[in-house]
Amino acid sequence: MTDQADCPSWLPEPVRWYLAHTLAGSSIRSLAREKNQHASTILRNVRRQEQRRDDPIVDSAYHHLEHCLFKANNNEDCETMTAPFKPARLLADEAKLNREAKRILRRLCENGAFLAVAADLEKAAVLKENAQGETTRIAVVTRDVVEAFVLKEWISTKSPGRVATYHVTQAGRAALRRLLAEDDKAKAGFAEAPTPFAEQHRVWGERPVMEPTDDSPRNMRFNLAESPLALLARRKDRDGNPFLTPDLVAAGERLREDFELAQMGTRVTQNWDRFLTGGDKGFGGGGPGMGPAGARDRVAAALRDLGPGLGDVALRCCCYLEGMEAAEKRMGWSARSGKIVLRIALQRLKLHYEGMAGMGGDLIG
Repeated sequence: MTDQADCPSWLPEPVRWYLAHTLAGSSIRSLAREKNQHASTILRNVRRQEQRRDDPIVDSAYHHLEHCLFKANNNEDCETMTAPFKPARLLADEAKLNREAKRILRRLCENGAFLAVAADLEKAAVLKENAQGETTRIAVVTRDVVEAFVLKEWISTKSPGRVATYHVTQAGRAALRRLLAEDDKAKAGFAEAPTPFAEQHRVWGERPVMEPTDDSPRNMRFNLAESPLALLARRKDRDGNPFLTPDLVAAGERLREDFELAQMGTRVTQNWDRFLTGGDKGFGGGGPGMGPAGARDRVAAALRDLGPGLGDVALRCCCYLEGMEAAEKRMGWSARSGKIVLRIALQRLKLHYEGMAGMGGDLIG
């Protein structure tokens, strides 16, 4: 593993130094000369990476890297290694890592969100806790991506254990902002926010929205750290009960998860308004696997079941993350009427999911 080309391009330099020292046997002084660094800098980073292996996910990630890189360089069978992973699992490439980062990190930036991963499972879940302490699953991610996030220190341990939980770090938030800025969909030139204390809790992003009367999509700005459903879930009705109950929020989050998974295919642009017409059967080109294709089918079925009106408000607020006031204005509704329609839409959406496979069904097809 002495060749840097053997390492994935996304590996941080301290991780490369640690692998070169422990796996390839390079001395601290030779690494310092090669990297044009002081020997104490290399030693400090190597020791820190060794201490990080107390985290089972970090240790699993290093075992996985050592197995793949050692086998690639020596063409030997590493059956003696005791790493808690499947040998067939490949290292995440940079394209997959960046794509999943924009999907998973932005969900972790939401209030009350955290990632839970078990030592013996190949997938992890992003959960969101509400004010009543109830959790809702809002995303699913593969273990190789989680290990990459941990190695890059985009997430850190919240609570250790057999099912460990992680929260997004400042480095993860900065990486999300950088990825969104590099994305063609993210446009520069927004004015400076007049409320800096509130702005520090916001992560701005954009989503293309296609209107029936438009020739091209328009970019809508929204706050990644907060969704319209989360805002309404904190409000109370006249009796003091939550305006949106946790099961209704879970139904909306399930629609949003399918919507985001459906955009992971090869097509860049999607006209989601076509889902509101009952006779439409086309979805364009298929994705690389059945995951995006199945997600498109589920979104189409849900919006057709809701029908025009209810489907419109669910699409805008749950999927486009458009604010309630903006949705009311765009659809020509009276003020403060949209939240009532949205609640009815979520009630219908909950019945739709319960009729299919139950609210506890998998989010990924």
